[in-house]
Amino acid sequence: MDNLLTINSRTIFRALYLLAILFIMNFQIALAEPPFEIPPGLLKAKEAQELNTPYLMEDPDVVGTAIGEDLNGNAVIKVFLAKDGVKGIPSKLNGISVIKEVTGEIVAYRGRPSSSTGVDPKTKQSTPVKMGTSGSWRYDLANGYCCSGTLGSLIQIGGNKYILSNYHVLYSDIVNGGNGRIAQSGDPVIQPGLVDTGCSTGIAQNVASLVSGGGSLPNSNIDAGIAQVISGMVDTTGSILNIGTISSATASPFINQTVKKMGRTTGLSKSSVSGLNATVSITYENECAGSDSFTKTFTGQIITKNSSCAFLNSGDSGSLMVQDVTTNPKAVGLLYAGSSTCNKFSIAVANPINEVLNYYGATMVGN
Repeated sequence: MDNLLTINSRTIFRALYLLAILFIMNFQIALAEPPFEIPPGLLKAKEAQELNTPYLMEDPDVVGTAIGEDLNGNAVIKVFLAKDGVKGIPSKLNGISVIKEVTGEIVAYRGRPSSSTGVDPKTKQSTPVKMGTSGSWRYDLANGYCCSGTLGSLIQIGGNKYILSNYHVLYSDIVNGGNGRIAQSGDPVIQPGLVDTGCSTGIAQNVASLVSGGGSLPNSNIDAGIAQVISGMVDTTGSILNIGTISSATASPFINQTVKKMGRTTGLSKSSVSGLNATVSITYENECAGSDSFTKTFTGQIITKNSSCAFLNSGDSGSLMVQDVTTNPKAVGLLYAGSSTCNKFSIAVANPINEVLNYYGATMVGN
């Protein structure tokens, strides 16, 4: 009887131990929320897209693929082309219709001035500054040019707050070339960015500092960069110019979802999601106006309509894409790239926001 009790006790203990392990694993999985789920109606299109994308992108004029819907709501595969007249793209792939869109090359968006609406994000803001404003690494000046992007939003890691933008806005200077230095931990991040100060560092104000491991590329599936805020310099509510305070929760993208963003160049603009699970390849420079450094292929990306580059343009990189609702919109994606030419088929590309947050172990700052 004693042996039987001992065996039963051990069995019960092992069972409880296994249940505890399973509980912990499930809890951790619940914390690591997936970027987003593909709706059931698009699953067959996703399978066909992923199967054929490697072969499609062997053609240098194919710059990306995604899944979406046609005007009748039918699932389709979208093939993004660098130019018109590309031959050899089938009308169907594994029974799924193919739509060709001449988007031009897909490039990381940082740079030139344009128009804005509402509060001008290109001017020097009163402190504490709100997000959705012009900003850059303080020394992003090389080869006769200066570069800038958008300080898009605020995130929290542990008890610290960080500005969220893109790798190529804050961390992409990786050679000593045109300015004799590389981006490194402790360097200041300024507002406004150098493009909006006539490339003069004296006008701008330091609002944050680069951190070790703050840039995501080239070894991840996101183009993200963070900088720890300087006390008193940034609005700690995470409020975004012309949008206001956002939610601390996030939202998954879906086809035809209406979205908006606040960026340095095009200001407050609105669009809708037109593609999911996108694969795109983007070439990055090693400094401002520098040489090609590496080409990164991203998967699982979000595509939005960007006709005539009115939603996203050069300098808007780092903008946070949120739901198009009035109060406490939820974050959907981190914008970083788009078409090199502006036409009716132009697109904008975003990392799913949950993938960004999971990478840093962060949460959105908001209500």
